[in-house]
Amino acid sequence: MTRLQESFFRRDVLKVAPELCGKWLCRETENGEVLRLQITETEAYRGTEDTACHAHKGKTPRAEVLWYPAGTMYVYLCYGMHWLLNAVTGEEGEPQAVLIRACRNAEGPGKLTRALGITGEFHKDSFLTSPALWIEDDGKPYQKRRDTRVGIGYASRRDQARKWRWILT
Repeated sequence: MTRLQESFFRRDVLKVAPELCGKWLCRETENGEVLRLQITETEAYRGTEDTACHAHKGKTPRAEVLWYPAGTMYVYLCYGMHWLLNAVTGEEGEPQAVLIRACRNAEGPGKLTRALGITGEFHKDSFLTSPALWIEDDGKPYQKRRDTRVGIGYASRRDQARKWRWILT
C-alpha cells in the first residue's frame, strides 16, 4: 500500500471523489497501532457556484480552508456533535473538497470519525504530511455507483440533483 501524494489530490474534485472509494483511511493511534478503514462512500463539493458547498457563501472563517492546497484536511463539527472529514482538492485557490461519507464497518461520516478518533485537532492538517492520519492506495480497481448527495436540502434543486456521490459496490 502506498500513501496518496499531492498529485492525486491536486485534480478536480469530480475526478478525486470517485477514485477515493476503495482507498484506505489510516490512523496511527497514540500507542503506535495503525487502524485502516476502507473508504466506501464519498461526495464532491465543488466551488462557489455549488450551493451545497460551504464555499458558496464565500471565504468565511469556517470555509477558508477550502482555498488551501490540495490534500489539506477540512474537519468541522456538524450539528454540534459529529466531526466530518473532508479532503481539499484541485488547485490552491479553487475551493473544492471531498467529504468522506463512510468506510467499511463505519457507515456514516460521524461514525467513521468516531471509530478513528478524528476530531477538530486535524483541521487544516495535511493528508500528505500528517504522521497520524493519511490515505493509502492498495492498487486494486473497485466498482462503484453514483447517486445524489445526502443532507443538502438547503441547496438549489439543480445542485441537489447532481450525482456527485460515489458508493463502493
